[in-house]
Amino acid sequence: MGQGRIAEEQRVIRQMIQLYCRKKEGHTTLCDSCRELLEYATRRLEHCHYGATKPTCRKCPIHCYRPDMQARIQTVMRWAGPRMLFYHPITAVKHLLREL
Repeated sequence: MGQGRIAEEQRVIRQMIQLYCRKKEGHTTLCDSCRELLEYATRRLEHCHYGATKPTCRKCPIHCYRPDMQARIQTVMRWAGPRMLFYHPITAVKHLLREL
């Protein structure tokens, strides 16, 4: 069960980073900077202390990202979050419901 939750979070963050890189930055494939961010976020999720009970990052009491990576992921999430409703509506609604 814990792996399912973590895998879901990894899928969401991958979709957000891909959307940001493609639509905001104009790349057809992930650029090196976005690839680095995705790899970092994936590793952090793999080592999440909460596992199956992991809250969304916004609600998490532990901020496990380095400050520079936290700033980068916040930029991506702020831009991609609202657009997820158009590009990945089911994922976006599920994520929004977890935020409640």
